[in-house]
Amino acid sequence: MQSAANQAPVDVHLLPVKMDRKRKVDLGDLNKKKRKSRFSDAPPAATTQIPQFLTLLQSATGKMVACTQPRRVAAMSIAKRVAEEMDVSLGQEVGYTIRFEDMTSERTQLRFLTDGMLLQHAMSDPLLSNYSTILLDEAHERTLSTDILFGLLKEVLPKRPDLKVVVMSATLDAVKFQNYFEGAPLIAIPGRTFPVEIFYTPEPERDYLEAAVRTAVQIHICEGEGDVLLFLTGQEEIENACRQIRAEADSLDSSKYGPLDVYPLYSSLTPQQQQLIFKDAPKPRFPGGPPGRKIVVSTNVAETSLTIDGIVYVIDPGFSKQKVYNPRIRVESLLVSPISRASAKQRSGRAGRTRPGKCFRLYTEQSFLRDLEEQTYPEILCSEMSGVVLTLKQLGIDDLVHFDFMDPPAPETLMRALEMLNYLGALDDEGDLTELGQQMAMLPVVPQLAKMLISSAKYQVPQEVATIVAMLSVQEPFVRPKNDAKAANEAKVNFAHVDGDHLTLLNVFHAYKLNNGDVNWCYENYLNNRSLQSASNVRDQLIRNMRRLEMPTQSTLDIHSPQYYPNIIKALVSGFFMQIGHKAAGGHYVTVKDNQVVHLHPSCVLDNKPEWVVYNEFVLTSRNYIRLNTRITGEWLVDIAPHYFDLANFPPGDAKRELETLYRRMSARNKNAKR
Repeated sequence: MQSAANQAPVDVHLLPVKMDRKRKVDLGDLNKKKRKSRFSDAPPAATTQIPQFLTLLQSATGKMVACTQPRRVAAMSIAKRVAEEMDVSLGQEVGYTIRFEDMTSERTQLRFLTDGMLLQHAMSDPLLSNYSTILLDEAHERTLSTDILFGLLKEVLPKRPDLKVVVMSATLDAVKFQNYFEGAPLIAIPGRTFPVEIFYTPEPERDYLEAAVRTAVQIHICEGEGDVLLFLTGQEEIENACRQIRAEADSLDSSKYGPLDVYPLYSSLTPQQQQLIFKDAPKPRFPGGPPGRKIVVSTNVAETSLTIDGIVYVIDPGFSKQKVYNPRIRVESLLVSPISRASAKQRSGRAGRTRPGKCFRLYTEQSFLRDLEEQTYPEILCSEMSGVVLTLKQLGIDDLVHFDFMDPPAPETLMRALEMLNYLGALDDEGDLTELGQQMAMLPVVPQLAKMLISSAKYQVPQEVATIVAMLSVQEPFVRPKNDAKAANEAKVNFAHVDGDHLTLLNVFHAYKLNNGDVNWCYENYLNNRSLQSASNVRDQLIRNMRRLEMPTQSTLDIHSPQYYPNIIKALVSGFFMQIGHKAAGGHYVTVKDNQVVHLHPSCVLDNKPEWVVYNEFVLTSRNYIRLNTRITGEWLVDIAPHYFDLANFPPGDAKRELETLYRRMSARNKNAKR
């Protein structure tokens, strides 16, 4: 097969993005050194066509074109689509790179990758010397990694006069971006869309999920031919909606209504499962019968990143999951929140790609005009920043206060991130990166999980810790259908470990491997096969990363040793000693140092309430929960992180009093040992 560089030139007029003569000249100017940054206010077809155009323009440089996407699903599916359009093999001339998966080769000229992975590449190649052009797609989403790339590329461009940067978006705030990039030119590419009729609810919906399912079924019953796209907030909602829609469809009269296929779309699905959304709608059950229909139930990945042929109807409940961070209590959560008007417009536009369409907004017109923000809030203003700070430090950017953020994060957020990295040992007291910090930065997980992986060698259990980290990096493995909750709970008990949730995850993974990843076994035990398959892939990638960094990967502690499980938990505490709960007199828990009243999450397997727990996640609801909890011993806190549990700087409360008792007990024990 020919490489893209050696193929006959492609006629630009054959690309779906038709450009007039002036616009072709503008894009062609990317070959001139004086034009370094430009912006494209682009329709969805541009996501697949402009990268091809840039690859052809830059093929003589011998370097790659990088096209970033905020989501893994988009990076994979767009790469596949572009490879098909260019008639090349995926993974050869066109490929993708996402966390824990690299589908590229030495022949790759066009690489689709997540914005986070381009940051990872910058850590080993700060000038991004392998790339001739970098295209930042979906810039309007303002993800944490994309915002950091903006600032990083502004610093790289003066050092790389040959590098071209294109920022592409469907809803770009052009003036703000042009000012940030010092007057870079704007190229507006008109979209080819059909009119979309918008419908609002007369009154607010009390249960948007129930309303969404009802609307989907009503469209199938009452509306003409055409597929449906339903937006929901996450995996659990999407899977529940798919089940309910299928059940409703099965009860319909098959002689009156056509067959209905329902497909979920969210990030943790395998690439093969994600590709199902592109299948054609089912054919009529009999000649001349009512037409079949396809319903895709998706997160907001389908707003702009993907174009699904055949969509005529869109259902928009008006919500998505968005990050919220409180630096004072160091809590980051994903909350279901109203979308912006820009997102609502993008969603409705999905219905008008191939013919006139309809969008059913499950909220009032007054709510759209008055309650929704104009633009999506930049993620950098509502995220925990320790991972970003570690990345910037690894890139040699030490002056964080003067780093050119498009929207600077709150100073308190940066200070909390620096404080956390110092406690983890990634930064010294002067704020400089330590040797440990350099290792942590090169692992593709958050700093706390990276510290946990690195500490695993000390406790002789790297295999087990890599498994737990992998399980924490994928979707919840336990399936709990509403109509079968009792059986699901009983199945979970079979895997439960007396010391808590992290070791329960380890048990689940071991059992999954012992049963050779059998899909039927997963189904019978109420386990999500997709999540466990992903965890297995992530674990393999983590082990490869550890070997590349010359970290031990073989466990040397026997499973029958009395220290086996305690050592696994100690490695966990090494990364998460800042997330400790202490049981209070009323039976609830209080987070150590921050003194937040919390409760063990209902999903926790602990059958009693230990005095101390380490937790993974603080869940903000009407009642504050700590999720994924494991029993620990108070002495471990003092042994593992004495710098953090320094009582001289500890806030008053039950936890401090208990720690004072621990210190006295340990001091007396040490004195007796010396006699």
